[in-house]
Amino acid sequence: MKLPANAVIAREKVTRYLLVPQPRGDKSAFLALAGYTLDDPDQLLTDLRQQILPLDARPVERNKFGQLYEIAGPLRGPNGVTVRVRTIWMTEHLTGGTKFITLVPGKRSE
Repeated sequence: MKLPANAVIAREKVTRYLLVPQPRGDKSAFLALAGYTLDDPDQLLTDLRQQILPLDARPVERNKFGQLYEIAGPLRGPNGVTVRVRTIWMTEHLTGGTKFITLVPGKRSE
């Protein structure tokens, strides 16, 4: 299934979390392999929307807030390097809106 093209991808998720070095669960070094940095966070926002969101979503879990989905696939960065990613999205029960939750490195076989 496909998630809505108008799913929300919060800029703060990229600028305050994904592209910022973290003591635990750091994703910034992984994303830097593909050329994503805080110097141009909009590139990651655009690429998530154009390259990942159109791929098939798989329902993974339902909780009290909504239905979670996983989208896994290749993400070609601004430097031309492609990394495999797994992303989590949620369609909220209350609003029906879909939003981006997080990204982690994908498995090589994905």
